[in-house]
Amino acid sequence: MRVTAYAAPAAGQPLAPTVIERRDVGPNDVLIQIEYAGICHSDIHTVKGDWGPQPFPVVPGHEIVGTVTEIGADVTRHAVGDRVGVGCMVNSCGECTNCRNGDEQYCQKGMVGTYAATDRDGTTTQGGYSTHVVVDADYVLSVPDGIDAPAAAPLLCAGITTYAPLRRWGAGPGKRVAVVGLGGLGHMAVKLAHAMGADVTVLSQSLKKQEDGLRLGADDYFATSDPATFEQLAGRFDLIINTVSARIDLDSYLGLLAVDGTLVNVGAPPEPLSVNVFSLIGARRSFAGSMIGGIALTQEMLDFCAEHHLGAEVEIIAADQVNEAYERVLASDVRYRFVIDTSTLV
Repeated sequence: MRVTAYAAPAAGQPLAPTVIERRDVGPNDVLIQIEYAGICHSDIHTVKGDWGPQPFPVVPGHEIVGTVTEIGADVTRHAVGDRVGVGCMVNSCGECTNCRNGDEQYCQKGMVGTYAATDRDGTTTQGGYSTHVVVDADYVLSVPDGIDAPAAAPLLCAGITTYAPLRRWGAGPGKRVAVVGLGGLGHMAVKLAHAMGADVTVLSQSLKKQEDGLRLGADDYFATSDPATFEQLAGRFDLIINTVSARIDLDSYLGLLAVDGTLVNVGAPPEPLSVNVFSLIGARRSFAGSMIGGIALTQEMLDFCAEHHLGAEVEIIAADQVNEAYERVLASDVRYRFVIDTSTLV
């Protein structure tokens, strides 16, 4: 099946219209007509070559919402006409300890990414900046009623990327949670932590988004460009979610944790971060990382968002605006996630 898409032809090159081949629908496959595809900072890192060589041409996009138009003979979880989503992975071995524990994202043989990865048939996966995609049914999520489709698309990455550590480290009533950065990831971390019942503080470079942060559910908002912030908030937080994809002074932020507090990195800067071990051992603090979540946890997140009427704050664009959108993401000029209307690809 040949479908229209937007692809990066080489590292650092603008994305352009193209035609790609999708595999035939197998017995456990689902064919999805894509309606919306979110733009994630990971897409930009990938096509710029920040994370190493890539199998160009690359069609990015791992925040996908659409409608099932065909199913394989063995598919029982989804039906034609269902509204579904696809996130950051489309396959894993399904047999290792991590896969059996519902942590397919940490598959010991390597999970198959939605784009720029080697699929089970040896072909290169291509993502959601396209009109259709064929995905193994076990990696397709149900998008419940109660979330608008454009607002649901970024949940498949930004939503689960922040939900997973909030859930893992127990965000809830009586917990003080700080979110570093109020961007595509950060704004979802604020919404989710607030819905979980935590006391939420945003730590941003400036106060220019303070009104937004408070509207989204933050109880407090501080500028990290002010040295007094780190003095005033020292030892305050049980959990800090760092969402920025740039270098930060980890030791300063670790100093904001209470005893037994944890700083979790979900942003993925291309350069290494360093930490002074005394920032950890002085108060039994932890520095951790978290990627996305397994399929079951991602479905739980979608159901949680529907129950609490949560979705991403989005700006919908046409496909031919994708290169401009990339520049605006890099300039932090979006509140808070671009979503491509893939009907504009036709």
